[in-house]
Amino acid sequence: MTYAELHCISNFSFLRGASHPEELVARAKEEGYAALAITDECSLAGVVRAHIEAKKCALKLVIGSEFRLDDGLRLVLLATDRESYGNLAALITRGRRSAVKGSYRLSRADLADGVAGCLALWLPGRIPDADEARWLKPRFREALWIAVERLLEADDAARCAELAEIARSGAFQENLDQSVRITARGVLRMRVQAEQLLDERCDVEEVLKRAEEREQHEGGVNVFDEVRALAFDEEAFPLAK
Repeated sequence: MTYAELHCISNFSFLRGASHPEELVARAKEEGYAALAITDECSLAGVVRAHIEAKKCALKLVIGSEFRLDDGLRLVLLATDRESYGNLAALITRGRRSAVKGSYRLSRADLADGVAGCLALWLPGRIPDADEARWLKPRFREALWIAVERLLEADDAARCAELAEIARSGAFQENLDQSVRITARGVLRMRVQAEQLLDERCDVEEVLKRAEEREQHEGGVNVFDEVRALAFDEEAFPLAK
């Protein structure tokens, strides 16, 4: 089974990512990945460098972005074609224009109609809130997945079971497909273990910045060698071909 990482941030996500986008692409190729998504937070700044390297090493590149709405809901959006790329870029522009330079602000109102053509990965908090999935479902319909990571922590199994229950629950609107699919993510932020120190420093800044928010932990096993397999669906990402 091949693997495609669909949630990867570079050093263009300030104080979070530890590697250049082209380095992440090169390492993904070395590790035999089927594809890599560059999903910096409310930014497409790294995609040009990633694209150049992806062409050079013949790796399929998926373009996306991570977002945190003003109420704490987090998701990743992935473009599937040129039109959806434009819609994603427009959302990023809207968020950046709504805040001071260097930050962004988006609310649920900005996603009231979804983002046409984009696939959505819901990023649950440490305590998953099923209401977030219920809100996203009618806006992205069959283009919504629950992103699940294994952090090698004591509660991994229980948390995965809880998310699986949310995925198959009948709590969604009756006129929609009631299930939500699950996909794996590695939350990659560095290309080699040697960059762990930088990554840890970024984590400290992140926690301090968001100490009063509900979700203060986002770590994970961020080394390519530790990420487990997930099939990559080429039909979903024609831009990556």
